Amino acid sequence: MIFSDETRPPKSVTVVVEDEPVQLSRAGAEFGRGEVAVEFLSEDRGTALRLSSPRGDIGWIICRWDTCAVDEPLILNDHWERGYGDLSWRGYVPRRMLPWYFLLHDGSRTCGVGVVVQPNAFCFWDLTPRELVLVCDVRNGRRPVRLGNRRLDVCTIVSRSYEGLSPFAATCEFCKQLCERPLTPDRPIYGFNDWLCAYGRNSATSVRRDAATLASLTEGLAARPYCVIDAGWLMTDGVASGGPVTRANHKFGDMKVVADSIKDAGVHPGIWMRPLATVEKLPEGAKIDHRRLDPSHPVALRYVAESIRHLVCDWGFELIKHDFSTFDVFGKWGFRMLDCMTGPNTMTFQDKSKTTAEIILELYRVIRDSAGGAVILGCNTFSHLAAGLVEIQRTGDDTSGREWERTLRMGVNTLAFRMPQHRSFYAADADCVGLTREVPWRLNRRWLDLLAKSGTPLFVSAAPDALGRDQRSALKDAFATASLNRPTAEPLDWLINTLPRVWRIDGKTTSYDWFTDAPVVLGQPAADDPLD
Repeated sequence: MIFSDETRPPKSVTVVVEDEPVQLSRAGAEFGRGEVAVEFLSEDRGTALRLSSPRGDIGWIICRWDTCAVDEPLILNDHWERGYGDLSWRGYVPRRMLPWYFLLHDGSRTCGVGVVVQPNAFCFWDLTPRELVLVCDVRNGRRPVRLGNRRLDVCTIVSRSYEGLSPFAATCEFCKQLCERPLTPDRPIYGFNDWLCAYGRNSATSVRRDAATLASLTEGLAARPYCVIDAGWLMTDGVASGGPVTRANHKFGDMKVVADSIKDAGVHPGIWMRPLATVEKLPEGAKIDHRRLDPSHPVALRYVAESIRHLVCDWGFELIKHDFSTFDVFGKWGFRMLDCMTGPNTMTFQDKSKTTAEIILELYRVIRDSAGGAVILGCNTFSHLAAGLVEIQRTGDDTSGREWERTLRMGVNTLAFRMPQHRSFYAADADCVGLTREVPWRLNRRWLDLLAKSGTPLFVSAAPDALGRDQRSALKDAFATASLNRPTAEPLDWLINTLPRVWRIDGKTTSYDWFTDAPVVLGQPAADDPLD
């Protein structure tokens, strides 16, 4: 074990009160000073951490344990929300933030340390050869939270050690310990999503064409596919403005008619939305600025609920992809949160008595409750907060219909290193196959083959001019494969390779050559333009 005794309280606890660090004194399993108290309570699953601070405003809780020395370990990180091509097993790295959980492998055993999903704080770890540090961010936006007389259940800490299991199997088992009630789809998830071939230049006409093409490629399959309309239907002048969702732009017209046309083709209709953005006027205090909603405000939450119900009940969409909540709350992308989560554009909430994590959790619960029987796909959502509240989670940043190198970094890396979360938290969606003429088919078909056989959701962005006979045949085979309940594929070389080439699929070893004939990238970073 990393801890010599996983249930023991830490050696020290510091809280940041009114922006000043305060060392707490220990009395058994409780640490305190004045009216501030941090308790560590042993439970069946792990150790619950609870905070009381009736008068002081708390920003962070910092806990330190001595660790059992491990020579030359490999340590696996997670991410706050999506992977950005940077998930990997590495040795000790100074100040390497480890959000939510981490795994350590010493050559013979694998240890996992983390917090149970849906915590009421943003929790990350730092590990050195001598010390393990847990930091719990309990702020309200950029300021300390004002708890008043209520006690905050901050998180539940879990630590496990596995021998006789591969690091992959151990990681899968550990993820199951972090989520008692995963929310997973009752059918295989696959189909079309038009973002990586249209990049917002879609229309009612293109959607009907996509639905008809998808239906022809999946005829006779027991599980019907989804045709998902991405952001273009709410975009104006290239900006994904969000709501109001009650009206689409001029390229779509009546969205109920569009949804019905998808159903008439024999496939399930899905739609993108941005819950925390709208240009519609709302009562004072419900919006942070001219566009962003304040999810701590009851009027804003009712607006989100009404928007979801309108998409599902009034228009008849059966899959809701909600996007941008991470960016809209914090004003930055996840890969920029590894130094500091907040920034100058982070929201200042109307309700200052709740942590940011509590506020976002309530938003995700409202979306889930309002969607009824529709499937929820979370994109740019916090993985540990969304687990148990979405059936599908986009686990990595966008792949590409323009740059193969981006698909490798965001797609293959994410698929491999977040595969243990698949079916343990939700169905893990590593994003689409961007099937366009800009990405060589000889490369893209490798990604299509792995994704179809991985047991995870398969979405394809298919440009009509890229659908030749070979592509159609490959898509038919891929969709037939993805329509079945398949075992999860396992990356076999992930300890040494950030883009695993060797996979165990259906009990057989399969290799993928990601680099032969790949284009050379000169000077420019691979990055598609964000929606905002």
